Amino acid sequence: MVFLPHDRSGQRSVAAFARGRLLPNLYDVIACGLVIALIALVLHGASAMETPLDALSVSPVSLDPARLPDYALRTTLRMFAAIIASLVFTFTVATLAAKSRRAELIIIPALDILQSVPVLGFLTFTVTFFMGLFPGSQLGAECASIFAIFTSQAWNMAFSFYQSLRTVPGDLDEVSRGFRLSGWQRFWRLEAPFAAPGLIWNTMMSMSGGWFFVVASEAITVGDTTVQLPGIGSFLALAIDQKNFVAVAWAVAAMAILIVLYDQLLFRPVVAWADKFRVEQTASQQRPRSWVYDLVRHTRLMKRLAAPLVRGWQRLMLVGTGRSGWASFRRARTASPWIDRLWLGLVLAVTTWGIFLAIAYMRQTLSWTDALEALGGGLVTLLRVIVLIAVASLIWVPIGVLIGLRPALAERVQPMAQFLAAFPANVLFPFAVIAIVATGASPDIWLSPLMVLGTQWYILFNVIAGASAFPTDLREAASIYQIRSWTWWRWVMLPGIFPYYVTGALTASGGSWNASIVAEFVNWGNTRLQAYGLGSYIARATEAGDFPRVVLGIAVMSLFVTTFNRLLWRPLYVFAERRLRLD
Repeated sequence: MVFLPHDRSGQRSVAAFARGRLLPNLYDVIACGLVIALIALVLHGASAMETPLDALSVSPVSLDPARLPDYALRTTLRMFAAIIASLVFTFTVATLAAKSRRAELIIIPALDILQSVPVLGFLTFTVTFFMGLFPGSQLGAECASIFAIFTSQAWNMAFSFYQSLRTVPGDLDEVSRGFRLSGWQRFWRLEAPFAAPGLIWNTMMSMSGGWFFVVASEAITVGDTTVQLPGIGSFLALAIDQKNFVAVAWAVAAMAILIVLYDQLLFRPVVAWADKFRVEQTASQQRPRSWVYDLVRHTRLMKRLAAPLVRGWQRLMLVGTGRSGWASFRRARTASPWIDRLWLGLVLAVTTWGIFLAIAYMRQTLSWTDALEALGGGLVTLLRVIVLIAVASLIWVPIGVLIGLRPALAERVQPMAQFLAAFPANVLFPFAVIAIVATGASPDIWLSPLMVLGTQWYILFNVIAGASAFPTDLREAASIYQIRSWTWWRWVMLPGIFPYYVTGALTASGGSWNASIVAEFVNWGNTRLQAYGLGSYIARATEAGDFPRVVLGIAVMSLFVTTFNRLLWRPLYVFAERRLRLD
């Protein structure tokens, strides 16, 4: 309550008070400047995407460092367009899979298959489609590039959100039903906030995963079709092709600057904001901080301008009362067993029909020898994937817990982790090729470590998310009972982060299979090394435009990944859902 003097200057005091609430302060000036600058950059980059396709041949990609700011802007816009599409995909598809068993029968196996399909596999079939959709315009190539980046981001986020929705604490779910929240309200007031910490860290990982394949998504070569879109990826591809170490260093420096910028301007504020969604009964003494988040909180005019949006969102939260939304899905899960059997039979029939179509297509030009070659390569790549996941788990689970339990440390490590996760394997190709050629080492063994770049970061980021979301009251209880050493890991921390680890390890396996495409078949100028495996098989077929062998390689990879997930990761998902929920 504010008391104002009742004298002749009362009206002036009220007017001065109102002006003080409406007039911008210094924080408003800084925030508005940032917003205006971002809008201007987005408009400039978006307008360049609609230029004629012939402009790429008139003004090809150059290694001039002065062009890097514009290239960096174009790459950043593609990645954020892909991440927005990934969020929409996650909120719809992952939610449907978590709420409906019948939808889950289709969506989860499809996600298993899609995460195993390499980016090059998507490019093989999508470039022609998008180029024909926007003939004569760069927009077609831009859409193909954005879609390729989307395929390296969406599956990780969808699995994370699905896992979180399946492990919502039972007591909180009962409270929401006691308050008779509708399905819409329960989703936005309970389920989405509960999943927010894990989803945010997986979104950061997905951004880094997009960087990992930015070269393949911007410097597109499929058969006789070659398109080089202006961007850091195509800049880096040209530098590697010309063996220009200086240009490679410029590209890596530009990438590092970009990662620090969007970490400070976007991800660090979101992490600080999402800290309030942690499931705990006592407040944490250490909270993540962000100067941008503090800046927005101290603004005056921007809060006033955003007030109508806040009120509109609050009204939207009142939509629906009582039993609605996903209740119908929940009833359908147990109401008609014979419908479930009929649905399962239909899914199996469609799957079998698709397999027969693929086999018929490949039998036109391929033989059983080709199939045995692909299967043999798949077994070798599977062995590499298993070894790398085991090694990455032993290294990054303890480090991830250490970072996640200390917000101040996470604040300093987060940009570095994003940079390392985003570091393109192509940059290490020169050193790997030179070392292997100079020492005469076996590429079958020493090219394998390059696959770690597509494996370890999924585990690290998910473990950090799990440790960050670990309830403070449980940590304090473990401290009171003096639970330490291996007992603390076995009975406190590992069960707490296990659902997040399973998500990270599952997506790590998909990332490893994708990384095998670039790690088993490397080029440095005219020097080419390849390791025996399914990744090199697909890379050779893609470079040659051999579509039947591309289809065969992708089918074999999908078979291995789906079988491995069904035998290992799915049972662990069920175990985490039933035994390790925070009820």
